[in-house]
Amino acid sequence: MHHRVVIVGAGSAGISVAARLRRAGEEDIALIDPARLHYYQPLWTLVGAGVEPLAASRRPQSRVVPAGVRWLQDAVVDIDAAARVVQTAGGARISYDVLVCCPGLELAWDLVPGLAEAMTTPFASSNYSPELAPKTWELVRRFRGGAALFCAPSTPIKCPGAPQKAAYLASDHWRRRGVLAKSTVTYATGAGGIFGVPEFARVLEQVVKDYGIVPRYSTELVEVDPDGRRATFETLGAGGGGREVLAYDLLHAAPPQRAPAFVRASPLAGPGPFGWVPVDRYSLRHVDYPEVFALGDVCDAPTSKTGAAIRRQAPVVVENVLAVLTSREPTSRYDGYAACPFTTGVGRMVLAEFDYSLSPHPTLPFIDTQRERYDMWLLKRYGLPRFYWQVMLRGLG
Repeated sequence: MHHRVVIVGAGSAGISVAARLRRAGEEDIALIDPARLHYYQPLWTLVGAGVEPLAASRRPQSRVVPAGVRWLQDAVVDIDAAARVVQTAGGARISYDVLVCCPGLELAWDLVPGLAEAMTTPFASSNYSPELAPKTWELVRRFRGGAALFCAPSTPIKCPGAPQKAAYLASDHWRRRGVLAKSTVTYATGAGGIFGVPEFARVLEQVVKDYGIVPRYSTELVEVDPDGRRATFETLGAGGGGREVLAYDLLHAAPPQRAPAFVRASPLAGPGPFGWVPVDRYSLRHVDYPEVFALGDVCDAPTSKTGAAIRRQAPVVVENVLAVLTSREPTSRYDGYAACPFTTGVGRMVLAEFDYSLSPHPTLPFIDTQRERYDMWLLKRYGLPRFYWQVMLRGLG
């Protein structure tokens, strides 16, 4: 079969692009994704904090696929970029004029020996999985003191602020219950600091200090002993290479992440083991295949992998796809905008908005989002989910 536009992936990016293309009048669109459920993943932070149930984060995929778009509920297994053909597990071969690659990423538990096994024990969890996010709350709720370890890798992951959000929300709960004083909370990250934008980093450093969290920067999780409840870290950077073992009574880990296997094995993948799709950072057009665009978590645009980034990337991709379909040169540009809503406690949030320059890029007039605010918490808990389901996925904003 042939379609003018084939979209691989029906997550935030795929649905947004499909909806916008339909609103622009494009009628021949195929959307390929095997998932039966569609998740609003940013809500998993609040699921792990006991604030929202997991069910609030999901809808049937059939309810969010735009009318007039052909949804192929199948998994892509191969992309022949030279022939402009996508092959699925069900045996379908779909050719295209333009391909939009946005299948998200996969959690690479296997890159840290023992990490997957640790997740099956009653002492470790992760908000990065819908199966595990409710478990995070159970571990936090029944924790009575000891060593709590929150960690994040140095390599790109979706919502890179999520591991520290988990630490803040857990610490807030423990302080309210009188448990924090009996605990040592450590936040270990492969990053060189708490956050890459100085204006927000100063705020978050104070949050870390107020909770008494012990920060360990340039510290990469490399192995977990789930039976002995020990985590091994390696120091990065100049003079790095040394290893240190930390015991834990509670472990929350963001696993390393990479492009899906079929992307890594395709000619669309860039160099390196993670397989991110290389694009021009402004047009989001593939560097080698002019009829291919990529956005969302799978592309290598040098900004945070967040839903807010996708919201700004989608209209750029749509305009540029329409240009290619009509033999015009793409001119729409993405400025690297991304946002990270840092929930620093129940009822408090800092909204970090920034662009490629790593400078603040505020979009809410007359509101100082560089401090903890209750109205920003309301935005996170109520406003953003409604905007996602009712506006963004419908191609309206």
